[in-house]
Amino acid sequence: MTAIAEFFRNKSVLVTGAAGTVGRALVERLIALGAGRLRAFDNNETELFFLGEQYAKDGLATVLGDLRDADKVRQSLVGVDVVLHAAALKHVPLCEHYPFEAVQTNILGMQNLIQGAVAEDVGRVIFTSSDKAVNPTSVMGTTKLMGEQLIRAANVMAHEKSRCVFSSTRFGNVLGSRGSVVPLFREQIRRGGPVTLTDPDMTRFVMTLGEAAGLVLEAAVLAQGGEVFITKMQVLRVEDLARVMIEELAPRFGLDPRRVELRVIGSRPGEKLYEELMNTEETRRSLELQRHFAVLPALRNFHREVEYSYAGLVSDCVTNPYNSQNEPAMSLDEVRSYMRNTGLLET
Repeated sequence: MTAIAEFFRNKSVLVTGAAGTVGRALVERLIALGAGRLRAFDNNETELFFLGEQYAKDGLATVLGDLRDADKVRQSLVGVDVVLHAAALKHVPLCEHYPFEAVQTNILGMQNLIQGAVAEDVGRVIFTSSDKAVNPTSVMGTTKLMGEQLIRAANVMAHEKSRCVFSSTRFGNVLGSRGSVVPLFREQIRRGGPVTLTDPDMTRFVMTLGEAAGLVLEAAVLAQGGEVFITKMQVLRVEDLARVMIEELAPRFGLDPRRVELRVIGSRPGEKLYEELMNTEETRRSLELQRHFAVLPALRNFHREVEYSYAGLVSDCVTNPYNSQNEPAMSLDEVRSYMRNTGLLET
């Protein structure tokens, strides 16, 4: 039995945002691993209903609720050993237009979850953050950064009142997830174009849905308190992704790829030209593992006395910030192979 399967065996697990793309992937993985009792928390009534129907025979319990409701959040945490926190407002433009909505869900909702976890003596909470939390230029990124800081600081409160361990993970782009560029490009190609590109020089870290779910589950096993786990990822130019998708998908829709326009429309508010998963300041307190980086808390003296010892340590000296501008991008052929091998070109 793998370490992950052994860790989750007989444990009660709550997945927030369970009706979303990453949340659903976590539910599916946990069921496949044979986790103990599993609860799915979401405020999307319809998708939560369908999720519950699909996995009713596997004992999945669904909880309809909102992170903004502190009492409901605490009720959902009774008897829970592990929380995998994937619920958030995530669309950059919408969060720019409605910043207080993002604050209520991503910051105040996080505080409700932390206080509930401490009160109910949950074993550990793993927060799914974002590359946009690093040197944030958007409301969404700023709220994700605050989420990370709340998770880090929660270990101080937990030290006094409970056994709970709080840690974060940072994602790049989860290709194929709802709201990602892959389904957007696919639909634009199906309509005959144009395929809209914000900037030809834009680069992004990318990961599959399976890799994203795996990062969260591995983090739950590795977590010791306050650190941020970052998966080592592939990098691509968004223009290359668009060109590959046009070449591969246009013929399937009965279209000539040469007639599908690729149109540059300019960056959206708050959007970065490249992605950062670890900044220069964080390198000084980071460890490199085989598949991850672990960014340790800056204020170590305020936390539990933790040695932060991990299996598979590669280096305790990280010198370069981890951003998509500095990492070698996949070639056009490599992007094509990646998309084919991961099934992301299916129509």
